[in-house]
Amino acid sequence: MNKKKGSENMDKKELQNPALYTNRELSWLLFNKRVLSEARDKQLLLFERLKFLSITASNLDEFFMVRIGSLVDMIHAEYTKKDIAGMSAKEQLDALMEETHKFAALQYSTYNRMLLPQLRANGLNFVEHHEQLTERQAQYVDEYFEENVYPVLTPMAVDSSRPFPLIRNKTLNIGALVAKKGEKDTETEFATVQVPSVLPRVVRIPAAKEGDTEVAVLLLEEIIERNISKLFLNYNVLCAHPFRITRNADLAIDEDEAEDLLLEIEKQIKKRTWGQAIRLEIEAAADRRLLKILCRELSVRKEDVFEIDGPLDLTFLMKVYGLEGFDELRAPKYTPAPVPEFDGTDNIFDVIKKGDVLMHHPYQSFVPVVDFIRQASKDPDVLAIKQTLYRVSGNSPIIAALAQAAENGKQVSVLVELKARFDEENNIVWARKLEKAGCHVIYGLVGLKTHSKITLVVRKEEDGIRRYVHLGTGNYNDATAKLYTDIGMMTASEAIGEDATAVFNMLSGYSEPRSWNRLSLAPLWLKDRFLYLIEREKKNAEAGREGHIIAKMNSLCDRDIIVALYEASRAGVRIELIVRGICCLKVGIPGVSENISVRSIVGNFLEHARVFYFENNGNPEFYCSSADWMPRNLERRVEILFPVEAPALKEKLWHILEGQLRDNKKAHILKPDGSYEKADGRGKEPYCAQEVFCKEAQEMSVKKEYRDTRVFIPETHVEME
Repeated sequence: MNKKKGSENMDKKELQNPALYTNRELSWLLFNKRVLSEARDKQLLLFERLKFLSITASNLDEFFMVRIGSLVDMIHAEYTKKDIAGMSAKEQLDALMEETHKFAALQYSTYNRMLLPQLRANGLNFVEHHEQLTERQAQYVDEYFEENVYPVLTPMAVDSSRPFPLIRNKTLNIGALVAKKGEKDTETEFATVQVPSVLPRVVRIPAAKEGDTEVAVLLLEEIIERNISKLFLNYNVLCAHPFRITRNADLAIDEDEAEDLLLEIEKQIKKRTWGQAIRLEIEAAADRRLLKILCRELSVRKEDVFEIDGPLDLTFLMKVYGLEGFDELRAPKYTPAPVPEFDGTDNIFDVIKKGDVLMHHPYQSFVPVVDFIRQASKDPDVLAIKQTLYRVSGNSPIIAALAQAAENGKQVSVLVELKARFDEENNIVWARKLEKAGCHVIYGLVGLKTHSKITLVVRKEEDGIRRYVHLGTGNYNDATAKLYTDIGMMTASEAIGEDATAVFNMLSGYSEPRSWNRLSLAPLWLKDRFLYLIEREKKNAEAGREGHIIAKMNSLCDRDIIVALYEASRAGVRIELIVRGICCLKVGIPGVSENISVRSIVGNFLEHARVFYFENNGNPEFYCSSADWMPRNLERRVEILFPVEAPALKEKLWHILEGQLRDNKKAHILKPDGSYEKADGRGKEPYCAQEVFCKEAQEMSVKKEYRDTRVFIPETHVEME
């Protein structure tokens, strides 16, 4: 018996071998490459391709600010612990710099060779350099500069009395070398001007010739560069080139030392603008002397310099995507379909009381979630509303409803997560607004991010107190709910209501309950729950029964979970993973992961839902969660896993998973060598899960409307006038 146990332990240790894992940062770069493959896909409409290229640039900025920034910090701190794939921080950074240079080259070959010629062919002429302007265009550009641009600019020269200026994170700047006019043997000096973000970067200019029907555009930095001598009148401008820096923006806050988390985070946000420069992007043709000055003053290593063949910061392509006209080059905007259960005829609480409701956003509207809180804020029978907020939109109707509820005298408790990366500022504003309205605001837990998505409404009814709960996989953000795919469930289940109360008591300061009815929470029980569910499938397979797991998530990099999946695979469990982003697990390793497949879907909507299916010996269980299979989600965050138990709702989740496993248009399949390739659709009917779900959601809402519309209504009573 002991011998067997020892060999099992040895197996587990063998399964932790770094050779069986992919580095998470390199895996993330592969995800961004999948997004880039959409920009390179000739079957997509041209403006959709621009949008995907813009997204890759925005993704890469955040990757440098956070992930590369974090590795730089580790190296400075002489942190020696290796990652899941056996790489030190230095090895990771070296590998990533090499790969990001290759990636940037691919971005710009996509822009220059594939997209620019297509834009011209479709009547949109990007004038790449101001030197290419015709006379009539140049005249317009110079007038535009005098009237709109010149008054906004702040040129800055550097000399013995003026130090090198502070260059803000992610701003676009033009660096110049200048020499004083009329002086012999004058020294070359550095000067710079920031390209103002308050002005449109994409400027529409007249066509090359009068009567041309094409739309011509020029970037703002080219307009400034053309007129830069007007900013330095006493100097000759020897050269001028755009440059941009990315700074380390990984916040480091010692929460135990921070007496007031709110103030500490406000302070750190300001520091983010001035963190260490970790990437310098500069025009490829830049004067070497200018580059040398920038590297010296910004303390940038040569491997951190990206010489760019094209316009810096491709996120401007999102502005091009929004240009008027060109509708035939954009996919028609999808309008989320109404949720059939909430057709507006019933009180929202009566609908939930009849049975659990599952919503699939953005195919179905997010409006019922907003209405749930709005109705609760006005309903005289509602006593309390409790909610967690991680990210909300700029003008959030949910915030307005919560404030209204507090003003209406209801008990309102809101946990606002101040540590939601890049939303800290936004969340501080909301937190203060809610406090002013009279809400109890909780600022998360020390050492943990609260990432769970839960709302509890407590209502007094004829038969006593009833609790209504909304649980979701996505944020309470009405804007991103139109772009991210997520699952939400509303329930009046007594067991879940009790658990929801326990969650909020735990968050506001009471200790956690001894046991839970239906919910599983991280960081306390969730990981163990997942490991138990995977183990159960393994045991079923070992006993000759069918073992089957389908798991859909954003990221998979928790080693304990991967070891459990490897063990289950060895026992014969069929494991189908749908992982949008990072995946540290390897497929097809003989004797380890032959029964595991991994696919990633990159489409028009960002896949964000976390859905889990376990065969359970013919009695399938379905779960949804706010958590990915990552150490941070399972060990350092407050996350919730909730079961979906109503047969009709389980059927809906099965349909979603089945559709994604069938997708052969937007799915990329992980290969044993660690690369991804597009799903092979040859000989199969083309199937795009996102398109199918859009169509089905619209059909379902139409059917509901049709069912509720009676054509002939018999008159039973005629009133006399």
